[in-house]
Amino acid sequence: MDRVMIGVDPHKLSVTFEARDSREVLRAKGQFGTDARSYRQLLAYARQWPERIWAVEGANGIGRPLAQRLLASGERVLDVPAKLAARARVFDTGQGRKTDPADAHAIVMVALRDKRLRELGTDPGLTVLRLLCDRRDELSRSRAQALNRLHRLFLELIPGGAPVKKSTAQYQALLARVRPRDLAGKTRRRMAAEELADLGRLDAKLKAMKAELKAAVLASGSHLMDIHGIGPAAAARILADVGDIARFPNRAHFASWTGTAPIDASSGQHTHHRLSRAGNRRLNHVLYMAGIVQLRNDTPGRAYYRRRVAEGKTSMEAMRCLRRRLSDVVYRQLAADARPPRQTGPGGHSGATLLSSAAGLPPDTGTSDQPLPGPVSATLPPPPVAKAAPAARTGAPPRRRARGVNVERPAGRTTLTPTSAGTHSKSPGPPS
Repeated sequence: MDRVMIGVDPHKLSVTFEARDSREVLRAKGQFGTDARSYRQLLAYARQWPERIWAVEGANGIGRPLAQRLLASGERVLDVPAKLAARARVFDTGQGRKTDPADAHAIVMVALRDKRLRELGTDPGLTVLRLLCDRRDELSRSRAQALNRLHRLFLELIPGGAPVKKSTAQYQALLARVRPRDLAGKTRRRMAAEELADLGRLDAKLKAMKAELKAAVLASGSHLMDIHGIGPAAAARILADVGDIARFPNRAHFASWTGTAPIDASSGQHTHHRLSRAGNRRLNHVLYMAGIVQLRNDTPGRAYYRRRVAEGKTSMEAMRCLRRRLSDVVYRQLAADARPPRQTGPGGHSGATLLSSAAGLPPDTGTSDQPLPGPVSATLPPPPVAKAAPAARTGAPPRRRARGVNVERPAGRTTLTPTSAGTHSKSPGPPS
């Protein structure tokens, strides 16, 4: 039975769909609401095609509620990036018109032609990590807003304001020394005390959230926190956004997705790369903060940064290079964590196989690199037959051996001797 692709343009109150088969023949199109009754009608209408796949635009954004509903119903769902759908819409015959039916058409065409789209899964561990990361980001933003309001009040209570990067206890001690006498000053001090109380509650929530994130990352079996500069929050965000690392063919694709790979803007003989502002900006920020932490400590990242600066790069360019290098480190760690555990093989150690074991270098070891299997035999081999040393020739080039031909170049004469023929013939050279 032919497979049908259903492209969906999701919105808050409605979804517009277009269904086409593998030959891109239109099967159906229409619009449904997003309430429970309309969703049941949409699912019942789509069940007329037993072999069906849903393609939802922005499955991590506005399309997440619909995508999660479809996954819970046992449907296959593909995530279509909005950028790919926009490109398909621009190159279509509709002259780039931005309507819901046009968006649904562009989504289904991208899903039919692009074989590398990400298929969503129902991994509860990753879902929990994503929820915890989103909650932690909300708490962090709330804390930053409370700090901004507190500094604004301190600016009016204390000449010059309060210094930044202080703990809640230090801010409380600073506020305790402020004794305004007018009504406005007393009101400002009371509001500052309320902001400090909110900061204390937010700090306690963030501390508990960090411990919960660390436990969740360790339970997933990831070793991302072994990388210097990657903490529990950063590791959880990487795991939640990346999902399956196998969807990236190599580290270059991963760097492009994180926005750390520069964009080639060369023309003719002029080679130039410009900064990429695309990709996952949250992971780009995670890698940036990891680079900042590495620069503050004696790490290989700081040594790499200094080498780049010594080569003539600016500080920003060297930081971009460091972020690109950290992206490769994260990719390798994710790939290593995704590999199945090694089994015991012929070498007697974990990971040993018929081609590689603890006795040799993986995966293939030459005989000159392998250690001897036992003690060296006391019987010495017969001494080689000594060959007569050739006469010394001043300025003579060394002897060269080609495949099937021995080339000898004595002074003033060249002799070609075929090695595979049964008879040897010599071509006379020029007279000396």
